[in-house]
Amino acid sequence: MEIIDGKSLAASVRESLKSEVQKLKKKGITPNLAVILVGEDKASQIYVKNKSKACLEVGINYEEFFLTNDTTMEQLLALIDRLNEREDIHGILLQSPMPKHLNIDEAFERISPKKDVDGFNPVNVGKLCLNQEGFVSCTPAGIMKMFEKYNIDIEGKSAVVLGRSNIVGKPMSLCLLNKDATVTICHSKTQNLAEITRNADIIVVALGKAKFLTKDMVKEGAIIIDVGINRTENGLVGDVDFENVKEVASYITPVPGGVGPMTVAMLMSNVVKSAKNFIGG
Repeated sequence: MEIIDGKSLAASVRESLKSEVQKLKKKGITPNLAVILVGEDKASQIYVKNKSKACLEVGINYEEFFLTNDTTMEQLLALIDRLNEREDIHGILLQSPMPKHLNIDEAFERISPKKDVDGFNPVNVGKLCLNQEGFVSCTPAGIMKMFEKYNIDIEGKSAVVLGRSNIVGKPMSLCLLNKDATVTICHSKTQNLAEITRNADIIVVALGKAKFLTKDMVKEGAIIIDVGINRTENGLVGDVDFENVKEVASYITPVPGGVGPMTVAMLMSNVVKSAKNFIGG
């Protein structure tokens, strides 16, 4: 069994991005990320802080736009429009969740596909579906980078994705499919779930349910990717019962220190990619 070290892998990704940023700066381009946070969600504030630290380390400029809970849809869209028009901004990130009176899908659609470094604009989602070049949602992109760096062969493997969210589950299934895995998506209405997971070579769990995937649901030698982050009395735990499942897995990601750092690293990568696109490579 091998524990996939997302923390050290993310550090190496950031290190390689530093030199790319330096090359861009010599050409007169400084990658610049605009982050919009609406409301006072504590977890979102922590995520935003982590992203700002990563930007600082890599050399990416970072602008924060904090909006109050009572922000209207018109005000949010007007801000996105202004950021779309600014030539010095290469990426726009809208932190979720947002206050319930705001339509996040409409906001994602308003972000220019060229600056959609989170990969949530329908244009980029469509490109992923068609296996075309575009921005891929950062968590699935980070997981695919893990497979690549650990030489995990996906082709022909049976992959099960637990969760069908637009942020992780759906794009994750498309990423795996684009690399020739046979993909099954499971969700709250799936029947005989354990039977399905026991036949999987790869399981990606993104449900938001602490220790949901147990040892009896996993076959010997399976590859387990845990996207969950659940705050409990005993600290952070994932969606996988790590201590027991690791006894049968061939590869497994820990929480914390697995997928999370890679998500932030791939956001940095997408911002640098966007800046390169603006100067034609």
